[in-house]
Amino acid sequence: MFGLTRARRTAAAVTVGAAAAALTAPSAAAAPRPVVGGTATTTAEYPFVMQITDAVGAQFCGGTLVAPTKVVTAAHCVVGEIADNMRVVGGRTRLDGTDGTVGEVSGVWFDPKYTDAAGGGDVAVLTLKSPMPYATASYVSPAGTGVYAPGMTARVLGWGTTRENGGSSDELRTAAVPVVSDSDCRDSYGSDFVASDMVCAGYTSGGVDTCQGDSGGPLLIGGVLAGITSWGDGCAEAGRPGVYTRLASFSSLVTEQVLT
Repeated sequence: MFGLTRARRTAAAVTVGAAAAALTAPSAAAAPRPVVGGTATTTAEYPFVMQITDAVGAQFCGGTLVAPTKVVTAAHCVVGEIADNMRVVGGRTRLDGTDGTVGEVSGVWFDPKYTDAAGGGDVAVLTLKSPMPYATASYVSPAGTGVYAPGMTARVLGWGTTRENGGSSDELRTAAVPVVSDSDCRDSYGSDFVASDMVCAGYTSGGVDTCQGDSGGPLLIGGVLAGITSWGDGCAEAGRPGVYTRLASFSSLVTEQVLT
């Protein structure tokens, strides 16, 4: 699931392999039908969801606007990138659109302990040169760990592929997935799962997931940004839930960047 070739396994992007589930907590035992493609949505519905592109407009990751000039994304999306070579696009539902606002990046911060997504610390904040004219997302506080209770419904969004190694979706898509317990996630990923830094979400049967191109995008729980699309094995595979940055563990660091 990582984004592009930046992650250790397959890119984690958020075009999902199934339709969005109901807003009540779904069973982790079986994914809802249909199981391919997710559900189309718009940036009018989720105005804080941003595209992260290169200087010529090619989208490679997602992000979440948490303040007018601050975008939360994954460290693996931006490590090695130069601020001048990145853009943040808001208010554009389709990748092939020309509407919305294109913002230039003036600064890049990521967790100093980050080495790769499976090592934890997969969080970054981009600072924009000019404010975005869109509603911002609230993000989880350090004490807000209750959102990670197993079975809670999480919502993922992005422009990534609708199947593993497939083509990107031209439009923003969304789906709902249940939060997976730390013990079950550890059973799936062994020592690569770092509970202090990560949270898993997905169905045991697979079928609904983020995928390549969705990296850095939001995991929303209870209407707040609680996670960042980070990594996984493949896309929507049984027994291989998506792995997301546990944002509560980095909330104070993000706030420092927001206030800078």
